[in-house]
Amino acid sequence: MRYITFAEFEELTERTFEISEEEFTKLLPKSSAILDSATSHFYKLNSLEKDHAFRRNQFKLALCTQIQYFHSLGATTFEEINNTPQTFQAGRTSVSNSSRYNPNGANESKPLLSKDVYVYLDGTGLLYSGVNAW
Repeated sequence: MRYITFAEFEELTERTFEISEEEFTKLLPKSSAILDSATSHFYKLNSLEKDHAFRRNQFKLALCTQIQYFHSLGATTFEEINNTPQTFQAGRTSVSNSSRYNPNGANESKPLLSKDVYVYLDGTGLLYSGVNAW
C-alpha cells in the first residue's frame, strides 16, 4: 500500500525539495517500512484515509521527511549509511569526517530513521510503544 503519491509529496513539501518521481518511487517502500516500524505498524492495522485528519497529515509529513533523509544520504540501508570511512588519506593529505558526539569521529553511526520524523509524529500517539491489550 502506498501511503502517499508523488503529487502529495510535492504538495506537502511545497515543492521545496527537488527529487524526481523515479527517485521518489524508489525510496517510498523503504521509507514506508521504516515509519511502519517506528509506529508499530499502526497503519497496517488501521486505515490511513479513515484516520483523524491531523494524525494522517502528520504521518504523511513524517514520511516525506524520511524520503528526504534517504535521498540526502544517498542510501537506504544501515550498512550503506554507516559504511563511509571516518578518515581517508591520499599522499600527505588526510581528511577526517567530524562527529557531533566524538571529537575524532570514531564509533558514530547514523540511524535509519530520520530524527526529523519525531517533529511530526510527537504528540500523535503513533510513537506509543506500550502493550496494547486487544
